[in-house]
Amino acid sequence: MILFPAIDLFEGKAVRLFKGDYSQMTNYGDPLAVSSSFIKAGAKAIHVVDLEGAKSGLTPNFEIVCRIKEQTGAFVEVGGGIRSIETVRKYLEAGLDRVILGTAAVKDEAFLKNAVSLYGERIAVGADVKDGAVAINGWTEKSEYTLASFFEKMTKIGVRTMICTDVSKDGAMKGTNLKLYAELSARYPIRLIASGGVSSLADVGSLAAMGLYGAIVGKAYYTGAIDLQKAIEVANDH
Repeated sequence: MILFPAIDLFEGKAVRLFKGDYSQMTNYGDPLAVSSSFIKAGAKAIHVVDLEGAKSGLTPNFEIVCRIKEQTGAFVEVGGGIRSIETVRKYLEAGLDRVILGTAAVKDEAFLKNAVSLYGERIAVGADVKDGAVAINGWTEKSEYTLASFFEKMTKIGVRTMICTDVSKDGAMKGTNLKLYAELSARYPIRLIASGGVSSLADVGSLAAMGLYGAIVGKAYYTGAIDLQKAIEVANDH
């Protein structure tokens, strides 16, 4: 299983939110220093989210995302505000490995199909679940989709990689939703990345044992609850 340590960007800084709440934000400083620490711990992949972009649909942290890729040489996937083919192309032509569509995948089916047709495996879709529904616009609104109906639609469209975040677990440091990921993994023929509440080596081991494609570690790294080097070793064992 691939472990993706996460960098969330806001005004050029690495930050973390509590349960997706922009008013509960912790600043962890220079994202380039943070990404370097990931590589030193053995990470081969990094998950980056432009939190400002997630709300605005723009790419205010584009240059920093590109510098993370250039500096680390890691596999870097990026999401947050990617709502047009022009933005997809901008990131991929700049050398980013994969872009993550969130709100746009929910609201603009034609755009999603076009992106998948043009870029295939370099397109991932984020499914952020909040109170049983798929959330959009930086987790501030609910869509009409249940998680199951959304996964079924994405599978039919040909999306290969899905990142599923349980918003209620995100940043709460109380464990991840193992039951949810086990059900999704068993039901859908898709590369699944677990996100939200991965806060211990036991969580990493349990997700890896399910045969998941990947898992994202965020706050647990920043608070020291998870030793990233050990977590990567656990993930690599499966």
